[in-house]
Amino acid sequence: MKIRLPFLLVIGLLSSCSPTPEFDLSLLNVQLIDMDNGTIEFSDIYIKDQTIQLIQKASEKDLNAIKQIDTKNAYIIPGLWDNHIHFRGGDDLIKDNETFLTQLIVNGITSVRDAGGDLTHELKKWKDQILKGERIGPDLFTSGPKIDGINPTWQGSLEVNSDASIDKALDSLEQLEVDYVKLYDSKLNGKLFLSTLTKSTSRGLKSSGHMPFSVTLNQSLEAGLNGVEHLYYILKGSSKDEVKITQQYIDGQLGFWDAMPLLQGSYDQTSANILFNKLKEKDVYVIPTLHIGRTLSYLDEVDHSQDHYLNLLSSAFKSTYQRRINSALQASEMARKNRKNLDTFFGTLTQKLHRSGVTLMAGSDAGAYNSYVYPGPSLHKELEALVEVGLSPLEALQTSVINGPKWLGVEDQYGSIKVGKKANLVLLHKNPLENIKNTTTITAVVKDGQFLSKDELNKLH
Repeated sequence: MKIRLPFLLVIGLLSSCSPTPEFDLSLLNVQLIDMDNGTIEFSDIYIKDQTIQLIQKASEKDLNAIKQIDTKNAYIIPGLWDNHIHFRGGDDLIKDNETFLTQLIVNGITSVRDAGGDLTHELKKWKDQILKGERIGPDLFTSGPKIDGINPTWQGSLEVNSDASIDKALDSLEQLEVDYVKLYDSKLNGKLFLSTLTKSTSRGLKSSGHMPFSVTLNQSLEAGLNGVEHLYYILKGSSKDEVKITQQYIDGQLGFWDAMPLLQGSYDQTSANILFNKLKEKDVYVIPTLHIGRTLSYLDEVDHSQDHYLNLLSSAFKSTYQRRINSALQASEMARKNRKNLDTFFGTLTQKLHRSGVTLMAGSDAGAYNSYVYPGPSLHKELEALVEVGLSPLEALQTSVINGPKWLGVEDQYGSIKVGKKANLVLLHKNPLENIKNTTTITAVVKDGQFLSKDELNKLH
């Protein structure tokens, strides 16, 4: 005798046999690149609650996930970091800066280190929205407004002219819960610069920035500088005539750009080796920003008028480019030649730093006023520039995805594809270890565990 079960009971029994998904997302058949050693292993990655929960060999049984993606053997790396970028330009450029949030994700950049601007409150609002899943954008780490002297070049900077005002500025930054302190040298004298470093260090705050030419790099390192933005200051510290040239600058006998040929001509490998050893001893990172150096050095030769990215920018934003463009076009022939020679030398200097074991961080310096250095694509160009001067593709990637979080002290969450790390990932069609330009062959991005396909990324353009 055949027993007939009620229809609803049959459905209930079938449902009870279906396992409850253990994971939110599974990425199957990926070629997982180990950022420490460059080994590649076919793997399946399982994600839940924005975190990598399990990694197993691709040959093992597939586990249940709400969303299952067969990546078709895509290469996978941690989300890229741009470790020097600027959100700035005041209220008129807020919309442009908002656009950068999505463009960074489109370009596989899931974390950025904002190196000072005048949109800190907007940035904190965007950061909160991104954390809540209300907006797509990278994880935002910021210095907040820069510390500078009275009447500084950059609007929004915190102006200091005494030890008391330095304390007040640092109080303000701590209230803003910034991730580090950024110093700038447009009006900040050497004494106040060193005092700011000392006070920042005593508060347990990391500091980075531009060094006034009225102090030596050794003085800055002794005062507690943790990061050197750009290579001008490394060049100064590598000169056998640094003390002499510093005094000439203090005496008003030469300016910043006048000093560059003198510093380049007095570069001394023995002096450089002493400096490099001190950088390593004190665990100070250097951010070369090679791509912007090349871009600005050749504004007089390269036509950027057909750059696709310009279509994304407002007229107001594009107008911020004009000052540097005019400066390049109006410069003397000798000044243009010196700038290009310096750009070439900085490539050699970066190679020397790397070979000596100094830790480098990849940063683009993209943002308003920095002509044709675009948030998103410029980080890929920086990686290419690092490879051109002698780093391997793996080493270039490490300057982005490992060294960025390590400098900020958040390497427990970022920097590798391992269980317990944040699910910020980039899937690539081609192997970036074979050619660093393959970092642009993005097939998907995972941000906070959310899978964004190529089609979805295209819609963000």
